[in-house]
Amino acid sequence: MMQKRIVYVVNVDWFFVSHRLPLALKAVEMGWNVFLVTKNTGKFDELRNQGIQCISLDFERSGKNPIKEISLIVSLRSIYKEINPDIIHHVTLKPSIYGTIAAKQLGIKRIVNAVSGLGYSFTDNRKSISKVILMNLLKWAFKNKASNFIFQNPDDMAFYKELGFLTKDNFTIIKGSGVDEEAFKYCMPKVCNKLNITLLSRMLKDKGVLEFIAAANALKTDFEALIEFTLVGGIDQDNPAHIKEADLKLQCDGIYIKWLGHRNNVKDIYERADIVCLPSYREGLPKSLVEAMAIGRPIITTDAIGCRECVDNEVNGFLIPVKDSLSLAKKMKQLILNKELRLEMGLASRKKMINEMSLATVVSQTFDFYEG
Repeated sequence: MMQKRIVYVVNVDWFFVSHRLPLALKAVEMGWNVFLVTKNTGKFDELRNQGIQCISLDFERSGKNPIKEISLIVSLRSIYKEINPDIIHHVTLKPSIYGTIAAKQLGIKRIVNAVSGLGYSFTDNRKSISKVILMNLLKWAFKNKASNFIFQNPDDMAFYKELGFLTKDNFTIIKGSGVDEEAFKYCMPKVCNKLNITLLSRMLKDKGVLEFIAAANALKTDFEALIEFTLVGGIDQDNPAHIKEADLKLQCDGIYIKWLGHRNNVKDIYERADIVCLPSYREGLPKSLVEAMAIGRPIITTDAIGCRECVDNEVNGFLIPVKDSLSLAKKMKQLILNKELRLEMGLASRKKMINEMSLATVVSQTFDFYEG
């Protein structure tokens, strides 16, 4: 019997390692031929050692050169034609659009597009020429009977349904990319001199970083000696919503509000945190919150697309309005003053994560969807 062939397509290799590698390893374990098409930033040797055949393709998230963008589609079509895969799994918006266009008329049995949010253009009700172009590309690519979709939240699903891309059996909802409950075990917060409130994300305005800082400053008079606020994440220069490094440093004194930059060991960050926040404007489903839930932390996030999936309000945390630093400060204060509530909500977070968002659940649901 011929081995199944699956191709994963994603913007960049490090994102694949952090968000989709367990799927590929499961396919390898099942005896499938597994290919990865992505931009090589140094992870290819690691991936090849695990049985994944890597093909370099230079995706640019904000690419504006139409000739180069068209060449990406041509290259993808050539790759698909040579491999002749049984399944193609595109991850994020650009690979999904370009890859689906490339796969048309090649007779690929199953094209799976993972919709992990809709990106900058669809956040904060922005209007732009790029959004109009993106909408036209969406319609061109996805009005195609071979397209199938994995959504992380029902709001993105409803958006695609409104555009006429969905049929009764070409989509599913799978909550996130999964977190290993054994690797991220529940633990009590580490005992420190100060209570720690953490936000882990790229340093973008759209992630609510400025609202987090404003909420911290609103609590400073009452809690400066008792609390520390920690920002963890790098500057994403390619995203128009990025915060300039100089501006961020001006707002972080290194004592009450700290910015640690990018960190690889996020588990250690969450083990030290007492409360985890993400006042984002829109998400697919944030893995950072799922990791915090696995460790057993109360969550404060916005009642926004993708964020609300992580919180049962007043059970494992609080939902607040978008761009509302005062509401954020109020809910922070409620948790600061009530250790019992923090621990109770943290246990509820762990339970919700295991029931809905564990790695085993996500992998199982994805392979069920592959089989159609």
